[in-house]
Amino acid sequence: MGKRMEAAKKAFDADKLYTFDEAAQIVKDNAKAKFDETVELHISLGIDTKKADQQVRTTVVLPNGTGKTKRIAVIAKGEKAQEAQQAGADKVGAEDIVEDVIKGKIDFDVLVATPDTMKDLAKAAKILGPRGLMPNPKSGTVTFDLAKTIAELKAGRVEFKADAYGIVHTAIGKASFDAAKLAENAKAVLDTILRVKPSTSKGVYLKSITMSSTMGPGVHVTTSK
Repeated sequence: MGKRMEAAKKAFDADKLYTFDEAAQIVKDNAKAKFDETVELHISLGIDTKKADQQVRTTVVLPNGTGKTKRIAVIAKGEKAQEAQQAGADKVGAEDIVEDVIKGKIDFDVLVATPDTMKDLAKAAKILGPRGLMPNPKSGTVTFDLAKTIAELKAGRVEFKADAYGIVHTAIGKASFDAAKLAENAKAVLDTILRVKPSTSKGVYLKSITMSSTMGPGVHVTTSK
């Protein structure tokens, strides 16, 4: 264990459960790296990920953003392409974007597409899919409402889903954020996870919550109200 991590471990009780506000302050105080560390939330859910009706995948608009500017590409045609440009998309196109992707040129963080252009994306699916960039209706990136979608993405909308172990991992900001803003973002994520609880999930739904920075130790958060 490095000296920085060892010092951080001594700064709080690793066996105690903290509130979001307390955890955010601890994580912020112990983010000592030379760069602005990302603060992450890890939530373990009591779901059976092998069952299709217990998948947890959705989006949330973080009240205080993520601290990262996303480059948004939109695949659309005609009036919808103009709408995307006016809404502030960083790149707008159709077949040209698909061809760039196939050639390995991916200069965007989020790809949005209108439903009528999804067939054009089929030949790039094997490239976009593994990178988590394939537009998907569940993540709100396949839509005709481009203005609203682009505005939300710019404002800090993030997508998250439970992994094979039933754990949700998502960024909630930067260590340079005020602790109160980190806590507010964390609460927004939790509220969303509670709202999308699968009806077939039985037993304990929220098993554990941990907050950490890129290089810092995890701080356990209480799952009770």
